[in-house]
Amino acid sequence: MNNIRRLCSAFSSKLVRFSYRNYSHNSVSSSFLTHGIHVFQCPDAIGIVAKLSDCIASNGGNILAADVFVPQNKGLFYSRTDFVFDHVKWPRSQMEDDFLKISKKINAVRSILRVPALDPKYKIAVLASNQGHCLIDSLHGWQDGRLPVDITCVISNHDRGPESEVIRFLERHGIPFHYLRTTTENKREEDILKLVQNTDFLVLARYMQAYDAGVKLIGATSHFVTEGVDAGPIIEQMVERVSHRDDLQSFVQKSENLEKQCLSMAIRSYCELRVLPYEEKSTVVF
Repeated sequence: MNNIRRLCSAFSSKLVRFSYRNYSHNSVSSSFLTHGIHVFQCPDAIGIVAKLSDCIASNGGNILAADVFVPQNKGLFYSRTDFVFDHVKWPRSQMEDDFLKISKKINAVRSILRVPALDPKYKIAVLASNQGHCLIDSLHGWQDGRLPVDITCVISNHDRGPESEVIRFLERHGIPFHYLRTTTENKREEDILKLVQNTDFLVLARYMQAYDAGVKLIGATSHFVTEGVDAGPIIEQMVERVSHRDDLQSFVQKSENLEKQCLSMAIRSYCELRVLPYEEKSTVVF
């Protein structure tokens, strides 16, 4: 499953970041403008920010926020730009060509453009275990618009009864549910791949706890999935304090809430192009 990007809910290198915010619309009303996002990764060079800014400004666009990360002694440049534009004056296809020209000039490794109002939502499949809190939260997040995705199906290695909350929700919204019984010898990966052919990425929603260890801080981590268990590049992490006053029930409740928030934030960050791979085990998160 290496060819499919996956997010998993279950700390990393320091990033030095330059941030630019432009909240002045220069007397141009944003009510009829469209929001665009552009991310860039290329060899570091003089004038990259100027080229990107000029591309947007010369086509009547206006930068709302620009984040740049240049790791020390790496010769690399990363950026994420939020901007608004008139899609009639600067059509989506022309915009793609304009950014592509810049990419070719400076040998960009990655140049991604997204216009949420015009582009299709990312299609995701959710892989869930027996613990359903992250799955249920993701479904409700999709329903109320907190997660800018379309859920194509839910796949689980645990069957759920027809009267369960999950099954009733999925049937009500026409989302297929697939139960795949797995074993240590057979993870059913080929079957999963067949079910997610029309999917942009997979979300693994599962649950972990450490109550018996007597910890004072609990945490949740969302990361890309690799062959190693819990070894993928980190997207988001959250922590919360617990104490001896917490019983098992309150401990689990805090853990579940933390995991739901962490996974939801990771999905939104990915969809908003806020996450870029950095070296082998790290990410740049704008």
